[in-house]
Amino acid sequence: MVALSPTPVLETERLVLRAPAARDFPAWCDFMLSDRGRFIRSTDTVDEAIAWRAWAAVIGHWVMRGWGSFVITTKDSDAALGMAGPWAPINWPEYEIGWTCWSAMHEGRGLMAEAARAAVNHAYRTLKWETAVSYIAPENTRSIALAERLGAVYDPAAKPFPGEREARVYRHPKPEDLA
Repeated sequence: MVALSPTPVLETERLVLRAPAARDFPAWCDFMLSDRGRFIRSTDTVDEAIAWRAWAAVIGHWVMRGWGSFVITTKDSDAALGMAGPWAPINWPEYEIGWTCWSAMHEGRGLMAEAARAAVNHAYRTLKWETAVSYIAPENTRSIALAERLGAVYDPAAKPFPGEREARVYRHPKPEDLA
C-alpha cells in the first residue's frame, strides 16, 4: 500500500487531522450510504462502489493538488470520525473549506468547529490562500451554524456551486481578521 507523503498532520487540543487512508474507507462508506451523506453526494443513488470511487477522489485530491481534506481523529484514537479541509475539484469556482461529521455520536461537542478552524488556519497560513468559501446546502442548518460560528458570512454575490444542486456560499475571514 502506498502512503501519501509528505502530508501534514494538524493537531488541535483534542484532535489529529491526518491524511486520508484506505483504513478509513469503512467509516466513509457507512457515512456515504447513510442519510448524513446526502449533503455531499453527487447523486441520490449511492452504493458501496460509488462510495469507493468518491473515497478514491478524496485521496487522489492530495495527489492532484498537493493538499486536500484531512481525516479527523481524536488524540486517543485513530478511528475516523469525519473529515475537514481544503477542497477544490477542477470545476469548483473557488477554493473551499469543507467538513463532514460521519456519525451523530460526535455532534454537539465542538469537534467539527475545532477541526474546521484548524483547516481554515491551514488554508490561509500554510497554503497562503487569499480567500476561502464553504458551499453548503440551504437545508443543512447544522453546517450553516458551524460556518457562522467560524466567522464565515453568507456571500450571495459569490460564484455559484457547479452542477444542479443548490448551495449557499459562506466566505471565511482570514484568521487575523477575527481578532
